[in-house]
Amino acid sequence: MTAPLGSPSMKTHIIPAAHGFAFEVKKGERFRVVDLYGEQVVDFAAWVKGTDLVEKLSMAYTRYHLSGITPAIGECLWTNKDEPLLELIDDTCHVHDMTFMSCFPEMYTKKGLKNHRSCAGNMAEVMRPYGMQSHLDVTDPFNIFQNTPNYSLKRLGSSKPGDYVTFQALKDCICAASCCPYDQDGFNGGLITDVAVVTGL
Repeated sequence: MTAPLGSPSMKTHIIPAAHGFAFEVKKGERFRVVDLYGEQVVDFAAWVKGTDLVEKLSMAYTRYHLSGITPAIGECLWTNKDEPLLELIDDTCHVHDMTFMSCFPEMYTKKGLKNHRSCAGNMAEVMRPYGMQSHLDVTDPFNIFQNTPNYSLKRLGSSKPGDYVTFQALKDCICAASCCPYDQDGFNGGLITDVAVVTGL
């Protein structure tokens, strides 16, 4: 059973622009990722708690199970053990990506942008307390609000201020979200902005 809106268990966590946030979710709990200002991609990953980060969200396994190019309400994101991990409960944007890796430090270095923040670096940073050693350990993400599958039909950044996705956990898990720092070529609307994670729904 989920908490009603305004419940004392509900908490809003602001992820500063270009940074990350890790949080734990118990089986049956719901959480929401919110684009506060519009056109901001959020790289999202998750690991099953108690597996030493071995069982994790897998875009390859998820693509195998889906009816379309992104999950529809009622469909799930799957793990590399071929088990459902998170069910999509609500989605106001309906435009996401499951094909691209997180941006990573070496990518920016090759562009001449040393010490530029990255999604892989953000996730490794916030997952360090859980035992992650390097950004090379980050799994391919579910890129919330990223429009690469339909870029020829809609804007690259299709989310509007207030758009959100809501998931329900099917296992105890550790989640990490990165407010994508990629600021090249008009990505993220050309301006990196804060996003929010609401837990305890």
